[in-house]
Amino acid sequence: MRAFFRGRRRLLAGSAAVVLVLVAALVGVAASSSDAPIRTRSQFVAGTAENGARVMLDTTLYLPRTTPAPAILLAQGFGGSKTDLDAEAHALATHGYVVLAYTARGFGRSGGLVHLDAPAYEVADASKLISYLATLPQVRKDGPGDPRLGVAGASYGGALALLAAGQDKRVDAVAADITWNDLSQALFPNAGATEPGVFKKQWAGVLFSSAAGQQTGACGRFAPDLCAAYQHAATTGQTDGAMLSLLRASSPAAVLDRITAPTVLIQGEQDSLFPLGQADANARGLAAHGTTVKEIWRSGGHDGSTSAKELAGYVEDWFGPVLLGHGRLDTSFEAAVPGSGISSDTGQTVAQNLRAGDATRSRRTSHLTVAGPPQTVYAPAGGSPAAVTAVPGLGALLANVNALGGAATPLSGPAGLATIPGQVAAFASAPLPAPLLVAGSSTITIQVAPRGAADATLFASLADLAPDGALHLPNGLVAPIRLTGLRPGVARTVTVTLPAVVTQVPAGHRVVVAVGTTDSAYQLPTDPRGYTIALDGASLRGDLSVAGIDGRIAEAGLPWSWLVVGLAAMALLLAGLLVSGVRRRARRAVMGGLATVPVVIEGLVKEYGDGFRAVDGVSFRVESGQVVGLLGPNGAGKTTALRVLMGLIRPTAGTVHVFGELVEAGAPVLSKVGTFIEGPGLLPHLSGRDNLRLFWAATGRPAQDAQFDTALEIAGLGTSVERRVRTYSQGMRQRLAIAQAMLGLPELLVLDEPTNGLDPPQIAEMREVLRRYAATGRTVVISSHLLAEVEQTCTHVVVMHKGKLVAAGSVAEIVGAGAPQLAVADAEKARQILATAGVTAQVMPAQRSLEEVFLRMVGADQ
Repeated sequence: MRAFFRGRRRLLAGSAAVVLVLVAALVGVAASSSDAPIRTRSQFVAGTAENGARVMLDTTLYLPRTTPAPAILLAQGFGGSKTDLDAEAHALATHGYVVLAYTARGFGRSGGLVHLDAPAYEVADASKLISYLATLPQVRKDGPGDPRLGVAGASYGGALALLAAGQDKRVDAVAADITWNDLSQALFPNAGATEPGVFKKQWAGVLFSSAAGQQTGACGRFAPDLCAAYQHAATTGQTDGAMLSLLRASSPAAVLDRITAPTVLIQGEQDSLFPLGQADANARGLAAHGTTVKEIWRSGGHDGSTSAKELAGYVEDWFGPVLLGHGRLDTSFEAAVPGSGISSDTGQTVAQNLRAGDATRSRRTSHLTVAGPPQTVYAPAGGSPAAVTAVPGLGALLANVNALGGAATPLSGPAGLATIPGQVAAFASAPLPAPLLVAGSSTITIQVAPRGAADATLFASLADLAPDGALHLPNGLVAPIRLTGLRPGVARTVTVTLPAVVTQVPAGHRVVVAVGTTDSAYQLPTDPRGYTIALDGASLRGDLSVAGIDGRIAEAGLPWSWLVVGLAAMALLLAGLLVSGVRRRARRAVMGGLATVPVVIEGLVKEYGDGFRAVDGVSFRVESGQVVGLLGPNGAGKTTALRVLMGLIRPTAGTVHVFGELVEAGAPVLSKVGTFIEGPGLLPHLSGRDNLRLFWAATGRPAQDAQFDTALEIAGLGTSVERRVRTYSQGMRQRLAIAQAMLGLPELLVLDEPTNGLDPPQIAEMREVLRRYAATGRTVVISSHLLAEVEQTCTHVVVMHKGKLVAAGSVAEIVGAGAPQLAVADAEKARQILATAGVTAQVMPAQRSLEEVFLRMVGADQ
């Protein structure tokens, strides 16, 4: 390793020309691969005959620039066709693979009936297509009739990939996304030898409709035996031996012991159809038989979204080492942790990857005590009203609700788990002393005593309860429980496996185990029920085994060549910064006479590559104690000027000085400026106060300098600062953003359109916030297209139009500079012109105001 870095140091010591050549070469490689022409060829290929009739499969072949090359068989999702795979197929062909995308039998233009990935039909079709690929001269071969091949697919196609690998030894690598392990458990959770399971009726209906709608008739293009099994389940809500046999035959669980090809299992965390536990079961089964396996829990799923580019990236990362010999397989476990990062593009919370050793040995369990008395809950007749936690394809509808047992409100979504009184028993932990990462399926032991019925249908979940009573149910996931053979009044002890989720519970929040009696996604009993739910033991306390992962948050790695380029570029940048540092010190000395002036802008020009001048020769000053409004219609150049003021972009010409120091990226003087430009990047899962603390900690300055209480008092949030930001109104978010900008009570506050999206009462509140801050003797600069608002809030105004300075001075001076008052007709014309310019204004007849002045100043251009 030391030799490695010594080599890198020698390279960095070389000529800068070497770096430029390397950059050019890397860019050239990227350009040549992305621009490579992909040839396509559509044709029908014979599949497995059905009832003596020939079945043809609709396929498209994607050929890379260079052949022969390894092949990828790409399978579609349920109800789709090969056209859904086009973007992914193109991406993989660009990376050097021959790709065969096809429409499964029973869908689109392919013949035959839907047998639900049956070994004798859909899986046999995959073998036929592999044999077809083996005949193509463009496909690299491992032997006669044996192509170098990977099989990939999502959902229906993902199960097909696993089943094909178990049946056909010519498969060299597998990539299966958001798919199942045991289809009987996916559609009838808890189904077993003694328990019938709970029918996932909404998802089953969606799946049946997507295939039945492909052709007229009650069964559409479903095979008769499969159609009959579904009709029985839909009518009775129960499964039978025949249906269980069909579903289990179409399940990868049946062939895991026969799969030897390296396999990557990708599962979505937003997935009420095939939750994370399905991928876990596949991973355990493969690892138990010595198969190389990697497991990834990603954002999205059947209830979320996934880009074709993202999926192609997962497939390429896994197939590259196996099929192309590029690098080594990375078998580390990955999980996307929601809200663990902040997007540099949008400022919003994003998921970052947690990496761990592997899919099995990295798991850990911690223990948490939950408490609560025995609680009696009821299920209404007909199962209505029922909780709504997740809707097929739409995901979680219940994200934030009032405290457990509270009444439903318009803001808390449909009648959800915690919004129907009498249907939920809840057991909560004490407030957490530190954040807790929950990753996987946690377990708890409870007691269930029916109040009349001999069976029970219940739904368990794990939730996050905030100090303000807001309840967060991760991705709307619940675990159905089906118990039979019960005796009225006699408790049965049962260990419940809660839904597999990935969520971070903040310090100060409570973990809640909730047990409900209804969920609209499942088949429910039609007769009214009552149950007493209790923790296992007389102490009214229970042990919650919390699933977790031993790992670390990590960004994806870069190739070492990019690391070299990055280090070289950093070295050049450092040299440039040393030079610019000398220049900055000289410039600060020259402008020392302006040390008490907050802002001086002279001859500012910002021109973009296409020749467009967003700012053209603007000059003005802002003196201490002023509240200055930067005024103009949308596109006037206000935000561009503020971005230059904050050092976010470099000017084409001119200078900006803040307290006498030249503003450049990272200028020390910017520590005296609080800013809110183009969104505050608040973290919705944290409270307002925690957002402020996290922001201030990122500045690296002492906590005692933040003056949190003063900033919050000025912002006027009151006790709401302790609530999660996701529960805030737009006005509250804006005030929190202003409080964030006010932390440390900076000498200069710069705000871009602080009243955007606010209604009149909220605008009035924001006006008071700015006035209170200005009353402390500091300086405020705001941009706005609300002329009347600037007139009421600001002491001074700078008017811009089409990048140029129109006027600057006090509000009184500019308003008084006008000529005669406008007549009613002129006021109406003003409204029209201002609306065309994108300015929101109230123009009153016979009244001299900024609206009138603005009209006179820009009228010649209209």
